[in-house]
Amino acid sequence: MFDFILSVITIGGIYGIMALGLNIQAGYGGLLNFGHIAFAGIGAYAVGVTHMQGWPIWLGIPLGIAVAVVLGYAVSRLGRRLAADYWGIATLAVAEILRTVAINEDWLTGGANGIATIPSFFESVARPWNAVYTMLLVLVLLGLVALFSARLGDGRFGRALRLMREQPSMAMCLGYNLPSLRARAIMSGAAITALAGGIYAHYFSFAAPEFMLAGETFVLWTMVMIGGMGRTAGVLLGVILVQAVYAFVPFIKDMFGFGSDLAGALRLGLIGLMLLGCLLWRRDGLLPEKLRSST
Repeated sequence: MFDFILSVITIGGIYGIMALGLNIQAGYGGLLNFGHIAFAGIGAYAVGVTHMQGWPIWLGIPLGIAVAVVLGYAVSRLGRRLAADYWGIATLAVAEILRTVAINEDWLTGGANGIATIPSFFESVARPWNAVYTMLLVLVLLGLVALFSARLGDGRFGRALRLMREQPSMAMCLGYNLPSLRARAIMSGAAITALAGGIYAHYFSFAAPEFMLAGETFVLWTMVMIGGMGRTAGVLLGVILVQAVYAFVPFIKDMFGFGSDLAGALRLGLIGLMLLGCLLWRRDGLLPEKLRSST
């Protein structure tokens, strides 16, 4: 039970970092990135490839962040020629292309089997202290990213992103370079999410194409939307609620003795009901964003 609790908290912290990365793009900037999980996949594969090539393992996460930032810039360039909804579809296509490359390029990514035996954090520490230290590391990083996200949102850059989201014409009239704002928002979110992806690979000692499934992006969107887009505390609340559902379903499965397929359907159903309830009665999330009044 103790190991299960440590695992739930650690995985929730990792997803919390990913969700905060998405919030910078979607919450502050209003950008419909449906391929956000690709940045986490890049972070995970950077750690895996670093290990497979025999390079110093500590290079993996910085390398993943750097590659994700470059990809974020390239993805932002797509937005110069596409409307917001078409750009969202294009980001989904980019993520699927990267996942297909990961499946087919065996020499680099291990193909469909992925890359295994990645060293975990605190590998030399005895159990359960290695898991405890990993959980504490993830929570510290989550706290630092949350603090960064909150300060970013309250600062000049965050206000510029919100103005771009709400009144793009006014933002242009005030002299803001909208393509530059979009690029910086996507690159910031990409760096944070790649960090989480690298931690994910170290935690599970594995990197695989399943990390970049489109469903993972929509789990992150659900967390952000349930909690409250554009507000750091809201995003963290959404992560806690969704992770609680994930942790609660196995107990129901054991209690009633149904199969894994039904357990997966139940998990998705409960999360879907939670999201539907928020859309019907709390459209801005449980902790909605507080916007400054212009009067």
